[in-house]
Amino acid sequence: MCGAFTYDGGVVRPGETADLRYTVSETYLGDPVRVPVTIVNGEREGPTLFLSAATHGDELNGIEIVREVAQEWDHTDLAGTLVCLPVLNVPGFIAQQRYLPIYDRDLNRSFPGTETGTSADRIAGRVFRNFLEPCDFGVDFHTSTRGRTNVLHVRADTDHEGVERLAKAFASNVVISSEGPEGTLRGAATEAGTPTITVELGEAHRFQRPLIDAALEGVLSVMAELGMRETERVKWPGWRTVIEGADEKTWLRADAGGLVEMHADRGSLVETGDPICTITNPFKTESVVVEAPFTGLLVGVLENPLVYPGNPLCHLVALDEQTRRAFEAHHASLRE
Repeated sequence: MCGAFTYDGGVVRPGETADLRYTVSETYLGDPVRVPVTIVNGEREGPTLFLSAATHGDELNGIEIVREVAQEWDHTDLAGTLVCLPVLNVPGFIAQQRYLPIYDRDLNRSFPGTETGTSADRIAGRVFRNFLEPCDFGVDFHTSTRGRTNVLHVRADTDHEGVERLAKAFASNVVISSEGPEGTLRGAATEAGTPTITVELGEAHRFQRPLIDAALEGVLSVMAELGMRETERVKWPGWRTVIEGADEKTWLRADAGGLVEMHADRGSLVETGDPICTITNPFKTESVVVEAPFTGLLVGVLENPLVYPGNPLCHLVALDEQTRRAFEAHHASLRE
């Protein structure tokens, strides 16, 4: 029999599901700011996994992923416990902006939080102490910031055994290995003993169904790896690259201001010297062609076609020859 999941103010026993709105702060009028949480506690023994989204309030894809897992999946055979947090940054979500409207603070630089710090620290602290730290594993969903878009990929500290296990189980083609920056949910949770990965997919202010569906398959694969769903199997994505060194990835930035015409989309394979985009002035009398510095995959690209010098254009990760052949073979099989 699985044990009870407890939090400050409640308990969810084996075989129970609880939908709650947990108070994490107050508005200027003294009204509660409440985070929605669904806790599904299986009747069979197993690990506790949290799924979180909208740490940045305008990142919507992850919200739908977590909602569907919590509210639409059949958890009759669940081994262990799911803690589903579809909207962590409620004030940002309501305002439809990335950061907490309170002093424009980034909630994803405030973990593990405190009880006596800034408003962001206090929100992060209540969420972290009650719903993240008690878990055995975690998956935190994000999108690109406004004006850019990402392929589905995982960011994870693959030097950590538990994190590496999650990253590979999620069945993403691309894993970018790095420690979570200070204050991030994944970094703080992993340091506290809850191995956690970040899943990036798509762009802000959108529900993008193909990416959502792919991420749901990743969640199933993770749950299979952890033994939480015996009817599922760990998924192999067809090919994979793990980006570990700084020389294996780069952000290409604009050296001129103007309007951008992209020649390749997210997920495209580009060769060394291939034109990725062209920046032109309003009269098209001057242009700057941006070329790929190495052969690789476009993980993220610009959506808003206007740039100042220094603005990011695309995120490129390297593919070695073996991975490139696997990429091409996999995509050829999909076209057949």
